[in-house]
Amino acid sequence: MYSSFGSRVVWILLSTLAIAAMISVRATPATFDFVYIGTYTDHGSEGIYVCEFDQATGRLTTPVLAARTSQPSFLVVAPGRQFLYAVNELDHFNGQSAGAVSAFSIDSSTGKLKLLNQVSSRGAGSAHIVLDRTARFALVANYTGGSVAVFPLLADGKIGESSAFVQHKGSSVDRERQEGPHAHAFAMSPDNRFAIVADLGLDRLLVYPFDSSRGALGEGRIIKTDPGAGPRHLTFSDTGRFVYVINEMASTITVYSYDSRDGAMTPLQTVSSLPANFTGKNGAAEIALHPSGKFLYASNRGDDNSIAVFAVDPSKGLLSLIERVSTRGKMPRHFAIDPSGKWLLAANQDSNTVVIFRINEVSGHLTRTAQSIEVNSPAMLEFVRLPARK
Repeated sequence: MYSSFGSRVVWILLSTLAIAAMISVRATPATFDFVYIGTYTDHGSEGIYVCEFDQATGRLTTPVLAARTSQPSFLVVAPGRQFLYAVNELDHFNGQSAGAVSAFSIDSSTGKLKLLNQVSSRGAGSAHIVLDRTARFALVANYTGGSVAVFPLLADGKIGESSAFVQHKGSSVDRERQEGPHAHAFAMSPDNRFAIVADLGLDRLLVYPFDSSRGALGEGRIIKTDPGAGPRHLTFSDTGRFVYVINEMASTITVYSYDSRDGAMTPLQTVSSLPANFTGKNGAAEIALHPSGKFLYASNRGDDNSIAVFAVDPSKGLLSLIERVSTRGKMPRHFAIDPSGKWLLAANQDSNTVVIFRINEVSGHLTRTAQSIEVNSPAMLEFVRLPARK
């Protein structure tokens, strides 16, 4: 009798634990992101696409058209995750020699976008957009026009009339690619007091004092780069003490110290993003720090088509090469690291693929997974972290 009673107790206990485990699993919220993909619509795409990204497995769903819009080459999402802003890399808009800037609202359940309004970027070939640290202004770099502009963002998500505009002037040593100014990208200082512009055509970084109450740009400090370097994109270190600039034409990365008091920058190191014996054609493209701040990643477009991985010295900001990894595609114009720091997605513009890599968070190494998706002419990737689903 005792043995039978004990068996019943054990059975009831095990059943209870099993049911509790099932409830626990079902109650565990799924963690996922939206990934928005900007594209070049003159190569068969229709605008901005969206996928769901599973943070646990690194899987992307099949891309779905989120909004039809022309040449949305760079995107940014406002911190509240309600609005997405895109530059339309056009040479003509509304009868002007200009690109455009578009504002969209985000449907948080589907990822679909609704156009709110669209304004002139005030310069041709708008190629980059960032938001200031208050998310009250959008700053746009016009590549073909060689100019920069600031736009207020209204409470309803729409874009207001431009509050600042600066036309760059001059040229540099390469007569074909640097015949005039080509403002390529903005980066905001951590304290929001300065906006730094990389101008590929001038071989200069321009450090503009930024007035966040009015959206105004002050007199710029000029930082000269190496002749023919062609500065393209840039990012601050997590400490704000260093700035990393990727130079498209020279395929190099330059590390600068940064003085937050006045925006002064001093070059500390320049390293190649390519192998020492490389002899082909290449154009360096994107640069990004791992969320931990311990690793820096840079993409090479052309005959190399790789992601270069560097370790970051936390005290000196200097870089040391870890590896270079093929993106298994052509022209990795952009890549993005997911907010958890576990995955890197590379956008191969000319082979129409987005390839997923796993990041070793201890060593920084990349491992290509078997996962990839197809989308025509991907130009840019933007993660949007969403509330957990139950």
